[in-house]
Amino acid sequence: MKRQGTKHHMDGLLMLLLFGVFAVCVLIVLLTGAKAYRGLTERDRAAYDRRTCVQYIATKVRQGDVEGGVTVEPFGDTAALCMRQYGFVTRVYCYDGWLMEMYTFEDAELTPQDGEKVMPLSGLSFDLEDGLLTVELQSGEGVTDTLRLALRSGEGAAG
Repeated sequence: MKRQGTKHHMDGLLMLLLFGVFAVCVLIVLLTGAKAYRGLTERDRAAYDRRTCVQYIATKVRQGDVEGGVTVEPFGDTAALCMRQYGFVTRVYCYDGWLMEMYTFEDAELTPQDGEKVMPLSGLSFDLEDGLLTVELQSGEGVTDTLRLALRSGEGAAG
């Protein structure tokens, strides 16, 4: 009789050991999946932020694209994309790690820190030649995106 009790005891111990191995395997798979998911969501968020920034600038240019209304001008220690309409100017520029926007009267004497923070951005450069605007954006991750827009306002756009 003693033998059969020991056998049941060993069977139960073996089942418990197999269950433990199964639980550890499931936990490893879940942790690996969670790490992969976190990496994918971070990558997607960074790509979304970059696309949003590019689309924001493209929309601003399209809104302000009137004859002679889009220019690139020095603003403080940086360059600003300026869109003029009806005595007002919208400046888009990068300052202190942020994409900034400022909407003011044309003759207002303001500095770059007076603008509104739009989204984080580590660098921004503009080039406007013959109606083609080239914008290069550098994200905090070191990725550079390039936006090229042909101004539709004709020959009036100045660089």
